Amino acid sequence: MKIGIVCYPTYGGSGVVATELGKALAMKGHHVHFIAYKQPARLNQFMSNVYFHEVSFSNYPLFQFPPYETALASKLVDVVKFQKLDLLHVHYAIPHASAAFLAKQILREDGIEIPVVTTLHGTDITLVGKDVTFKPVVTFSITNSDGVTAVSDSLKKDTYQQFGIDNCITVIPNFIDLNIFQRDNKDHFKQAIAPEGEKIIMHISNFRKVKRIDDVVEVFHKIHQSMPAKLLLVGDGPERKKAEQMCRELEIYQDVRFLGKQDAVGELLAVADLFLMPSESESFGLAALEAMACEVPVISSNAGGLPEININGETGYLSEVGDVEDMAKNAINILQNEDLLSSFRENALAQANRFRIEEILPQYEEMYQRTIDQVHSNTKMTRADCE
Repeated sequence: MKIGIVCYPTYGGSGVVATELGKALAMKGHHVHFIAYKQPARLNQFMSNVYFHEVSFSNYPLFQFPPYETALASKLVDVVKFQKLDLLHVHYAIPHASAAFLAKQILREDGIEIPVVTTLHGTDITLVGKDVTFKPVVTFSITNSDGVTAVSDSLKKDTYQQFGIDNCITVIPNFIDLNIFQRDNKDHFKQAIAPEGEKIIMHISNFRKVKRIDDVVEVFHKIHQSMPAKLLLVGDGPERKKAEQMCRELEIYQDVRFLGKQDAVGELLAVADLFLMPSESESFGLAALEAMACEVPVISSNAGGLPEININGETGYLSEVGDVEDMAKNAINILQNEDLLSSFRENALAQANRFRIEEILPQYEEMYQRTIDQVHSNTKMTRADCE
């Protein structure tokens, strides 16, 4: 199958999932064409049946902002037509689904019917999509997609609640590559970070408000008062400066490391004892799943799709959003009991195994074939058909 994948090329979750999915599809023999404004961050090795098509757009002085959506639609038309693609898979509704719809209409004029699958990842629905500026376009784009997937049951429910659509939404969860994320022996690395045997707490995000970085710092402060501990903060974003100031004011800065954006996240997780994810909203929680694959229990909020992966009392604990007291109590309970910590580690890995890429990939292949068959037979599944 020849598949076009449209995604953001950044380190965000949707871009990472799209890239890893494309690479896995290529490993199974499919021809995968990535289409984005620059090469995706995870597309960092040569594969014989992986292709990249860069979207270039004019800087004509008439435009205050370059018309990316139009340029993307034109590139999609070009790639579909000359690479003879069987299907387009667009990740993140804005602006990829609407650009795909425009390309689909242009191609139809040339007698080409290209099936389009749209995957909803989270903030394209729960945050950006709800904005009145974008909501009509998001609604239209989803409605006119030939197939729609969401990364969690929670996101599927949010989409139906917030948008007047009748599409069948298929839940295909995010996945993990256990060849990359595993608890290798990194004792030398752990010794460098925690030379006195301190517990290592970790958080990974893009440091936006929705991630509640201040809660991460507060929970760690309470842990730090109970036992020797270190906090590793991986990522960067607008809330970093505030977090740094909080660490200074709480006098824990010497035990907190801001590591910025990192590629080898698996190696860092391999030395962690606990992972914190107190997000206000989380459509899935890929970083938490990556931690669990490295046998790291998770302390998280009970928000969005997190309860679908973090099983309360087994792989970690769930608390209400903002309840730092409960999160800290649960964290200390795990860290002070080595037998409990060991049990949670085993449970976390067992849960991560349910989301192995080998388990999820066939679900996408089945979705592609079903969508192609429906387009060719001029049929479309509705919400009633899949519930």
